[in-house]
Amino acid sequence: MKAALAVAISAAAVVTGSAQQPTFSSRVDAVRVDVLVKDRGQIVRGLGPRDFEVRDEGVLQEVDLVRLEQVPLNVILGFDVSESVNGERLEHLLSAGSTLLDRLSGEDRVALLTFSHAVRLRQELTRDITRVRQALDDVIPAGQTSLVDGASAAIALSGSDVGRSLLIVFSDGVDTASFLPPAVVLQSARRADVVAYGVAIRSRISPTFLKELGSLTGGSVIEVESTKDLSQTFLGILDEFRERYLLSYSPRGVPATGWHRLDVRVKGRRAAVSARAGYQAGR
Repeated sequence: MKAALAVAISAAAVVTGSAQQPTFSSRVDAVRVDVLVKDRGQIVRGLGPRDFEVRDEGVLQEVDLVRLEQVPLNVILGFDVSESVNGERLEHLLSAGSTLLDRLSGEDRVALLTFSHAVRLRQELTRDITRVRQALDDVIPAGQTSLVDGASAAIALSGSDVGRSLLIVFSDGVDTASFLPPAVVLQSARRADVVAYGVAIRSRISPTFLKELGSLTGGSVIEVESTKDLSQTFLGILDEFRERYLLSYSPRGVPATGWHRLDVRVKGRRAAVSARAGYQAGR
């Protein structure tokens, strides 16, 4: 288990270069983009392919749309279990995790990863919710906080072609123990097909890393005053994720490899659109 996790962290931290290659010429290669659309803070529903404008490296693309209820979820839970997450905070965190598990469908998969001074994969992606509940029950807080390392390993777990990946990272403090540089992990996040939401206890120190992680992947950060309502926070994230549109298109007129910048907009209205900043094409 430890060896597998070490490989996952290493894989997530690799940053590869890109070179100009021939452009996409086949409709076999499809790009998927999770998109959240809000207007004045309210989620916009009922949009179709023709309502979206997607530019890949500035080139307008033809969009298809996959209805969200047809696609199972891969929910990755990355929980801070450092020494400060104890007593009431631990009770609230475990309860929130259990409540979220209750809301998943039979086709959804979930994984649990915890981090303190060390990162531990407690349960890989599975449809067996009972195994995840058992893993939650085994959590004992101890040590410092390696938030960046934990996020890196969690991002590596999202590498699945089946379903849509949602990462929820909870932390009650700042990073005090990671060995990976935040910039390297954020670079990995740019290339991952996962939407990351951070949940942080509000303090005088801004959760900068979690904010950048959310921005790059099309997610966000929620700062809470306490863990008392953590269950509702987690459910709110899950419900919002299910309201996201899953756009797909076959790239035309852009390089077949390398980093691609994405620009997603809704035609004819001033809507706030949240989507990942881009994707890595090719190997």
